[in-house]
Amino acid sequence: MAIIRTFEDLDVYKLAREFRKNIYKMVKILPEEEKYNLSSQMRRAALSVTNNIAEGFGCYHYQENIQFCRQSRGSINELIDDLNTCIDENYISRDVYHDIKEEAYRLLKVLNSYIASLQRQKLRNNAITQ
Repeated sequence: MAIIRTFEDLDVYKLAREFRKNIYKMVKILPEEEKYNLSSQMRRAALSVTNNIAEGFGCYHYQENIQFCRQSRGSINELIDDLNTCIDENYISRDVYHDIKEEAYRLLKVLNSYIASLQRQKLRNNAITQ
């Protein structure tokens, strides 16, 4: 088992970071008229995913960490909706759409597992302190 010293050691963070990079790459191909709307929104949401994982890791209490991870989960779902807009408006190819959407759902699965792990740790910690 790998030693976790910082949030950068977390598998979920590594996966989220790659996802953010792919979103940033994808928004570069959106039309110029979306530069300050959809592109900007997608970049902020993608950054929110990694920022919240990092911020949650820095929290002292499990519940706070879990809440930040839930914020990340919300941003991923927001990005899936944004991807739907991109495909509906023919801004991206079906291949790009499917690849990034698949990556988003894989990230959600890993993030949900991480949240479940934090919840188990919280329960164990509560049992020890009682």
